[in-house]
Amino acid sequence: MNGRTRLLLAVVCGVAVASVYAGQPVLGPMGHDLGVPAGSLGWFVAAGQLGYLAGLVLLVPLGDLLDRRRLIAAHLALVAAGTAITAAAPVAWAAFSGLAAAGVFAVVVQTAVAYTASISPPAERGRNLGIVTSGVVIGILGVRVIAGVLADLWGWRSVYLALALLAAVLAVLTLTLLPADVRPAPARYGQVLRSFGGLFAQPVFLGRGLIAFFLFASFGTLWSGMALPLAGAPWHLSEAQIGLLGVAGLAGALGAARSGRWGDAGHTRRVTGLALGLLLASWLAIGQLPWSLPLLVLGVVLLDFAVQAVHVSNQHTVTAAFPDRTSTTIGAYMVFYALGSALGAAATTALFDAAGWIGPTVLGATLALCALATWSFSAHAAGRPQPGCSPDAAARPSCR
Repeated sequence: MNGRTRLLLAVVCGVAVASVYAGQPVLGPMGHDLGVPAGSLGWFVAAGQLGYLAGLVLLVPLGDLLDRRRLIAAHLALVAAGTAITAAAPVAWAAFSGLAAAGVFAVVVQTAVAYTASISPPAERGRNLGIVTSGVVIGILGVRVIAGVLADLWGWRSVYLALALLAAVLAVLTLTLLPADVRPAPARYGQVLRSFGGLFAQPVFLGRGLIAFFLFASFGTLWSGMALPLAGAPWHLSEAQIGLLGVAGLAGALGAARSGRWGDAGHTRRVTGLALGLLLASWLAIGQLPWSLPLLVLGVVLLDFAVQAVHVSNQHTVTAAFPDRTSTTIGAYMVFYALGSALGAAATTALFDAAGWIGPTVLGATLALCALATWSFSAHAAGRPQPGCSPDAAARPSCR
């Protein structure tokens, strides 16, 4: 897998995931333009998230049936259509429809990750996954900054128009530049869906999935709630200034891109434990938000470093343990991501309203501690052979 292919797939991931998160910085202007009351603005984000969850279950398993290269191109074209509908929406229901459609097909991210795992030599799988999934982090955090700039210059519709154009161009590029996807004889769609459900009974998968659930719930607690105290006393930061913290998160996440190489060297379990320890420590700094912005920035860098390192390690482990169904495995794993992110986002605003920033801080640290406890329990059980691994292979990091 060459550098051009890795870069292209990373850009695909960044643009696709940005279509789900692009609304967060521009909810106010969208609601004002489309006549949506303040109490319902969250549905602009929820529509994309609900579509994304549906796509994880129904579309990602198609990658184990169809040519993933063509599937990536088709899904990107449909992401372009959904974001274009949103950009041109004259009324709220049209925008909701466009956002939901873009969310459904934004699961092209998981197809791209599964494609990366399937065409990578085993010794390079972690490295390639680390680089490609860095595009996801760039998309989630970078769109906060870029959307604010575009919206200030040309209005919120320009954000979705830019995403539509990028997705359309990428659809053409992936179809022409990606290597062929050589496949064994495909299974039936019903068999793949049953396989999807069966993964949740596999200890190696369930352990990594639960870690992902707590990991992304902690991540969502920070990024969904941080704007509230920063906009108030004593900081009174503007939306653009708050958005710049995404740069700090981006620096931390990109610093963890090398974690895939550590996984290739057989250190997946150790990397996960150390990164989860950093995640817990990051909340000690994040908790100082009411008194210190430098400590908050340090905490953001540590948290995003930890999240990306664990996320890459998790995907390395589950795709290596189930190499014959990478798309289904990645799709099922990301269900934990979606549920965890939703929990963190929903709980943090309620806790901030009830207890101030101490509420989200305690929640984020508790979720990090739960992830660390799950890792510790899984580590104790790692010496036993897991389903999908032969007894001789049980010592491999991929079987833990």
